[in-house]
Amino acid sequence: MGAGLKIAVIGGGSSYTPELIEGFIRHYDSFPVTDIVLADIPEGRGKLEIVGGLAQRMVERSGLPIRLQLTLDRREALKDADYVSTQMRVGLLEARGWDESIPLKYGMLGQETTGAGGMMKALRTIPVLLDICKDMEELCPEAWLLNFTNPAGMVTEAILKHTRIRSIGLCNSPIAAYKWLSSLYDLPAERFYCEFVGLNHLHWISRIEVDGESKLEELLEAGGSYSASNVPQLAWNDTLIRTLGAIPSYYLKYYYLHREMLAEQQALAARGETRAQIVKRLEDELFDIYKQPELAEKPKQLEQRGGAYYSEAAVNLMKAIHTDSGEIQTLNVRNNGTIGFLPDDASIEVNCIVRKEGIVPVPITRIPDGVSGLIQAVKTYESLAIEAAVTGSRELALLSLSAHPLVDSVSVAETMLDEMLETNRRYLPHFFKS
Repeated sequence: MGAGLKIAVIGGGSSYTPELIEGFIRHYDSFPVTDIVLADIPEGRGKLEIVGGLAQRMVERSGLPIRLQLTLDRREALKDADYVSTQMRVGLLEARGWDESIPLKYGMLGQETTGAGGMMKALRTIPVLLDICKDMEELCPEAWLLNFTNPAGMVTEAILKHTRIRSIGLCNSPIAAYKWLSSLYDLPAERFYCEFVGLNHLHWISRIEVDGESKLEELLEAGGSYSASNVPQLAWNDTLIRTLGAIPSYYLKYYYLHREMLAEQQALAARGETRAQIVKRLEDELFDIYKQPELAEKPKQLEQRGGAYYSEAAVNLMKAIHTDSGEIQTLNVRNNGTIGFLPDDASIEVNCIVRKEGIVPVPITRIPDGVSGLIQAVKTYESLAIEAAVTGSRELALLSLSAHPLVDSVSVAETMLDEMLETNRRYLPHFFKS
């Protein structure tokens, strides 16, 4: 492929791809990508061609010597890649609809990364990512795998435990927090420092500084918080936030405001809707926009998607590795003693120093009071769910649910699990070996 960098994008037909292409174009001087291969599955051919057409127009407008290729052959995409980015959804939005609707039938939270729905997404996704890693071990063993596929922390932990691939998990939540602060104070994001501690979709910001001066107390007193379009905008309990002395991820509303969030979901279901249906409408609108032959840039409407800014985070990470920048980014990595009460091989979401030879977690200065038990419980659930995904064990899947703080009856959960597994049967052959 020449002296330049080759990027393989698995799930290239994703609506997020134009943001990724925009990043490669913007940072070409310091991160000279010469080959981008967008790969997808046959069912995604239509979207791949639409997104690929827009991506090609963006590259042509830039005038940069970037070759763009579309393929349905994953191995062709991976061969000799320097970086692999995954942004896939096994089962497409139909399966997301199941993850959201089936738990609600049993009085439990239905969400694509949290609770029983999140477990089902992990069971479908982890075996596919491990297969991709097997191909990488053969075709591009030195490549970095940047995983944005949810549940990102669990997928990253599975890869680190079961493959030899260098993998980093990414989430758009940390970059969204910096954008919130930048807008709030009308200052560039580079002047802020935030310390994140916890797991993917279960983190707290325990320090916020501008040019070394703490702004955390000021923000806590003002009830400051950041949010995303894919999580209901319920207000936090002020007493809790002040007592924590930290700003929780918006995903923590599913834990701290469980009844209220469940009621929101039930109200949506009563109207005959799921978040998956809302996302499908938004995606359909985006792809109609992408088809426009005069469009040669990322449309603003993409920012309405829940994962907006992920590609910015992905390109920033690739560039930081390539340039050996030593900058600090918030990533999903192997614990290695960073959070002392978790196993070394657990995946955590914390600040890290990015170097060419590896990603090193920054020592944590403070874990907020009262959060250790929740982190441990959710990590127990995650690690059990990973092993269930790898082995196809129903028993481990149920044990995983029993450890989850949002599952309030194992007997009900067992019936729910049977229905979810049966509904997902085509994506879970290892659960139906006999």
